[in-house]
Amino acid sequence: MSEPVFQPLSSYQEYPPDEMERRAEAFYQALRRRRTVREFSDRPVPKSIIDHCILAAGTAPSGANMQPWHFAAVSDPEIKATIRVAAEREEQQFYQEKAPQEWLDALAPLGTDQNKPFLETAPWLIAIFVQRHGMLPDGRSVKHYYALESVGIATGMLIAAVHHAGLASLTHTPSPMNFLNRLLGRPANERPFLLLVVGYPAEGAEVPVITKKPLDDIATFA
Repeated sequence: MSEPVFQPLSSYQEYPPDEMERRAEAFYQALRRRRTVREFSDRPVPKSIIDHCILAAGTAPSGANMQPWHFAAVSDPEIKATIRVAAEREEQQFYQEKAPQEWLDALAPLGTDQNKPFLETAPWLIAIFVQRHGMLPDGRSVKHYYALESVGIATGMLIAAVHHAGLASLTHTPSPMNFLNRLLGRPANERPFLLLVVGYPAEGAEVPVITKKPLDDIATFA
């Protein structure tokens, strides 16, 4: 085992307390404007923007720094159409056969169903994969620790980066999602985690009236 190599922390930047408070509140207010969108415009989004959003996600912490994620970004209309067909097939079974009534009742206020036109309309789909283990150059596999937790953190950072860039997104999780491995040519050691739809909201797009829990409901301080 090689010895770890360390270097001075040069990237950290400290701010005066009042500036920290201002930045923290400003970041909260910016994220507070984020809404999940289901009506997308077909306006193109430059690949360079998606590149930097994915790079931002790739800065996430991960177990043993294994970085157990892969982001498959799709803009090709034919591939998006194929993904829509496969996803709607799974969604139809979910809504008509698999989902318990309690789950359907919870989804009802959001107005969702098995029809997913946004999978074709939005300019970008980003399929996020969890690498349960990695492959070494000699063909041996190496375990990834806390892979799901790590990819969850990276996904949250990706969503925040997309919003910060001025775009809208939608988290889509057809179940099962194994068709994404086949359609996107991903290896068997990767498992689909989430499909993120990214683009501009359609003109006149509407979102359900919902609220977020206040601080007292989501945090305790001792």
